Amino acid sequence: MKQDELTQIPKVAFFSTQAYDKTFFEKYNSDFGYELDFFESQLNEQTVKLIATTDVVCVFVNDIVNQSVIEQLVEKKVKVIALRCAGFNNVDLEAAKKYNLKVCRVPAYSPEAVAEHAMAMILTLNRKTHKAYNRVREQNFSLNGLLGFDLHGKTVGIIGTGNIGKAFAKIVKGFGCKVLAFDLVPNEELVDLGVNYVSLETIFKESNIISLHCPLNDTTKYIINEKSLSLMQDNVMLINTSRGALIQTLDVIHALKRGKVGYLGIDVYEQEDKLFFKDHSEDIIEDDQIQRLMSFPNVLVTAHQAFFTNEALSQIAITTLSNIESLLAKKEIDNKAALLV
Repeated sequence: MKQDELTQIPKVAFFSTQAYDKTFFEKYNSDFGYELDFFESQLNEQTVKLIATTDVVCVFVNDIVNQSVIEQLVEKKVKVIALRCAGFNNVDLEAAKKYNLKVCRVPAYSPEAVAEHAMAMILTLNRKTHKAYNRVREQNFSLNGLLGFDLHGKTVGIIGTGNIGKAFAKIVKGFGCKVLAFDLVPNEELVDLGVNYVSLETIFKESNIISLHCPLNDTTKYIINEKSLSLMQDNVMLINTSRGALIQTLDVIHALKRGKVGYLGIDVYEQEDKLFFKDHSEDIIEDDQIQRLMSFPNVLVTAHQAFFTNEALSQIAITTLSNIESLLAKKEIDNKAALLV
C-alpha cells in the first residue's frame, strides 16, 4: 500500500461508472489501497449530493464539473478532481484554481486505440463491411451498392497532430495516402515522415478524407460548419473521434443531404451525454438530430468507443491512480501535461 505519508486511507468517488471502470480500477487499486466508491450517475449539481465526504472525485468526459459543483465539492473536503480521460472542457478550471482544488487528467492512454478506431471507421464507410456482413447473413451475396474506392493515393487531412493525430498520420501513411496536417505546432517527426503541414483552408479544399484529432476549445468549437463545409470537395469523408462540438450538426446534416459530405463517421456527438454509455433500445429517443444522422446510409455512428481497448483502460486506471497518489502526497506528477490546476 502506497500511503506512507497519509494517516488514513483516502476515498475516491467515481461518477459515470460503467462495469469496465470498476473492473479495471479495482484490479490496479491493489497497488494503491484506496477506498473506492462507484456511482453510475453522471456528476452534476444534483448528483454531487450522493457523496458525503471524499478526498477525490474521479470523472469522465460527460460529467459536469462547473463552479456550482466545485463549490459543493469544496464543502465536502474534496482535494483532487481526477479526470480519467484526456479532454477537460467539462471542468471549470478557473473555479478549481480559485478554491485550490487540484485537477489532473490522463493526457495519453494509448493514442493508437483512438487512431485505429478512426481508420476502422474509414474502412467501414468506404468498403461498407457492416452492410456486407448483414447481407451475407441473410444469404444475399450481391455486390450491388458495396462499391468502394482505393485509399492508396488519396489525400487525408488531419486537424490536430498531438499523440492521437500523430498515431493516425502514421497509419494513413502506411496505406499510401498523401497526408496533410494542421496544427499550431508542427510535429517534426511527422514532417520527416513526409506529412505536409498546411493551412486549415488547404485541408478543407484538398482533402478527400478529413479526420479531427484536436481538443475542444473556443477556437475549435464548430470548426466544421457551413463555411468550412462549403470549401470541401464534393463527396468528402469526415471522421470525428475527438469531441462532438467540433462539428455543427445541423450544418453537416444539410451537407449530407446535398452530397457535399459523402461519408460521415462519428464516435462523438455534441449531445452525447444524454445518450452514450446507456442502453436506449426500449426508449423513444427524442434527439431529432442524432435520429436524422442515423437515417443516412452513408453515416456511421459509434458510441464513444474509440478508446475502448484493454491496453487503453489499463493505462487509464494506472495513470489516474498514480496522479491521485502524487497529488495527495503533494508530489509532482511525472507527466506535467497531466496536471491542469
